[in-house]
Amino acid sequence: MLRKPQEATQLKEAGTVISRATETDRHVGARIRERRIMLGLSQQQMADMIGVTYQQAHKYERGINRISAGRLYEIAQVLRVPVEYFFETLSRPDDRGPLDERQRMCLELARNFSQIPNQRHQEALSQLARALASK
Repeated sequence: MLRKPQEATQLKEAGTVISRATETDRHVGARIRERRIMLGLSQQQMADMIGVTYQQAHKYERGINRISAGRLYEIAQVLRVPVEYFFETLSRPDDRGPLDERQRMCLELARNFSQIPNQRHQEALSQLARALASK
């Protein structure tokens, strides 16, 4: 049975539109967003790097559109992580949900750290963090 394009991601059942996206799709999308932010990339930059529109990248991150295996592999290459990264913590429901303040701070710290162009400054900051953590 051929489907119309607008029905590719949604099924109609008894007059109700049901999305085919699952919790797994949303989890993978959240992991993509996390990693993109850690690298300091905008959605537009990532979209350009994987050859999709900004809107499509946004839908991937929100878990609205499912991601094919080939596209997920491309995303993993661009984000410099193994494909398994997107599925980590998937089987632990307590790890899901919105980021708390500490997690947001860690993501922001990682993003800002990755944007420091001077290697010596990065190393100094890393040593400072180690020193503060050991106290």
